[in-house]
Amino acid sequence: MEITLIIGEDKEIKEISEDRNIKNLLEMLDVPSETVVVKKNDFIVIDEEIIEDGDTIEIIKVIYGG
Repeated sequence: MEITLIIGEDKEIKEISEDRNIKNLLEMLDVPSETVVVKKNDFIVIDEEIIEDGDTIEIIKVIYGG
């Protein structure tokens, strides 16, 4: 299935296998889930959210410090 993946300024159409969730996608991209917020079709979602064909997934890196 095809999704639109947005990370920062980069936007690409990506082919992924069926039955993926956000956690699987982050693992595939080697992105620790603790360091990002993920939006699916403009709504913030949790790691267990299922990805469907045609979704737009935006990965936003969280900046924090002291």
